[in-house]
Amino acid sequence: MIWLLITIIALILLAIYIYNKLIRMRNQVDEAWSDIDVQLKRRYDLIPNLLETVKGYKYYESSTLQKVTELRQQAMGAQSVEAKAKAESALSLGLGRLFAVAENYPDLKANTSFMDLQKNLSEIEDHIQNARRYYNGTARDYNTLIQSVPANIFANMFHFNKREYFLLDSEEEKQVPKVTF
Repeated sequence: MIWLLITIIALILLAIYIYNKLIRMRNQVDEAWSDIDVQLKRRYDLIPNLLETVKGYKYYESSTLQKVTELRQQAMGAQSVEAKAKAESALSLGLGRLFAVAENYPDLKANTSFMDLQKNLSEIEDHIQNARRYYNGTARDYNTLIQSVPANIFANMFHFNKREYFLLDSEEEKQVPKVTF
């Protein structure tokens, strides 16, 4: 009888431990996603300043500016992890094109505001990459936990769902936009 009671108590303690670990891991994934959102917000806030600086050069290609503005709006409106990843990839490519076109304008490249904005954007891109890496790591650990025995029993019972990774689509999109100083 005592062994049965000890076994039941051990199973209850194991269940509590597993449930708390699932909660902790889910919260880590949510926190990691929040870090990505913060970095993306910094990026979104920087883009209008960059575009205003570039607009001062009357010969600059307006279609490039318009495209970056549209891509920024799409990225800000994306809701799911997959949609956000696709929108961010497109925005990164658009910013890369913006800087590539800027190479043709020596006055723009020499503008201290433009150079400062480029530097800030480059730093933000590094922070986004780090936040993305951290998110994917926590999502991997969480997904592994909810698929492993015995945690998968509790994960199914309490509706802990698998999390998507923040992936980039193509090799071109995996490249960080080239920012030259």
